[in-house]
Amino acid sequence: MSSPTIVSVNDVSKRFIMHKDKSLKERFVNFRRARRHRDDFWALSEISLDIHSGSTVGLVGHNGSGKSTLLKVIGGIIQPTKGSILRRGRMAALLELGAGFHPDLTGRENVYLNAAILGLTRSETDRHFDEIVDFSGIGEFIDTQVKFYSSGMYVRLAFAVAVHVDPDLLLVDEVLAVGDEPFQRKCMEKIAQFQHEGRTIILVSHSAEQVGSLCDRVVVLDGGRIQHDGNPGEGIRILREGYEDERRAVLRNADGSRRKLALEVGSFDLESSFDAGTTTLTARLGVDVNESVPDWGVGFSIETALGMRLYNMTTFDELALPTSTGRHELVFTIPDLRVGPGQYMINVGLGDKAGRNYDLATPAGTFQVPGDDYGNGVLALRTSVTAEGAVPLVRNAKIELT
Repeated sequence: MSSPTIVSVNDVSKRFIMHKDKSLKERFVNFRRARRHRDDFWALSEISLDIHSGSTVGLVGHNGSGKSTLLKVIGGIIQPTKGSILRRGRMAALLELGAGFHPDLTGRENVYLNAAILGLTRSETDRHFDEIVDFSGIGEFIDTQVKFYSSGMYVRLAFAVAVHVDPDLLLVDEVLAVGDEPFQRKCMEKIAQFQHEGRTIILVSHSAEQVGSLCDRVVVLDGGRIQHDGNPGEGIRILREGYEDERRAVLRNADGSRRKLALEVGSFDLESSFDAGTTTLTARLGVDVNESVPDWGVGFSIETALGMRLYNMTTFDELALPTSTGRHELVFTIPDLRVGPGQYMINVGLGDKAGRNYDLATPAGTFQVPGDDYGNGVLALRTSVTAEGAVPLVRNAKIELT
């Protein structure tokens, strides 16, 4: 039985009007010709999706793709130009730094104000107040005006209020990137608790690793339209391909031909083999040196399909690469790579010791590790477990019925 729908987005489009007038005087002078001095910008175009209760959905895309606009439309902060949004249950939103806070009020007063906006009664806020302050970690500043707070303090207090109003739906837009590491870890633990409790989370983030680790569904937006809706790994791959296409577009000449770089990835060939839990990789990279570049090197990394970095290295401390023009081949060999089942990506980049980057291939290649009986995760480990009095279980046993 499928979970009930908590958010239904039906054919939603959102238009913003961009005025070319730079001042009120110009707008008044050009009043009769106003249509010529403004442009319509459609941030969202015909978006339709249903979000089921208990799911964690990541909204990702390039800058300007419409993901934050869609989150605000879902949250009721802005109204769609066309279409409709249906929601059920109590909602809490963290859409921008300090949203819902009044700078001249103290932290204590803003807790009650923000909690009231999110639907809590005074008595409910009284009951949760100590937990909110303890979670935020700003107890000694709770009676200070929030205009004197740092950006991290803003976010900590706002998140603490949002997660203690008992929401059925939590909207989060990038604000978790502002807090320090202990706070981010605490937030991740709280989100994991929400997932275990079956609450619904919609998250906007530029961190592929964060989206991959938290979300069971990814929606990729491009130009205000849905480009992908489904598997997180596939969504992150499509997103990265879009970044790579943008980078290549910058390198094209006016006639569409590709501009030559001093160093270019000319070829990449990857061979992989799997035997008894061990993967052997051999990667052959052809680098075209079009201009003599001193002290150049190669960066090499392995990531999961969800963007988690497993390994990276550079040749700067290992090899002095040839500077003569022409194609040069490098061979990377990893004879004993113990990673768990799944798909992995190889990324390569060309640069020099001065920090200049010349060319990237993300990914340059992929390889697949088949499943085995050693467990799940990014590591392949031979694990044995013993316990006094425990009885071994028979796995994959044949059962005959008579």
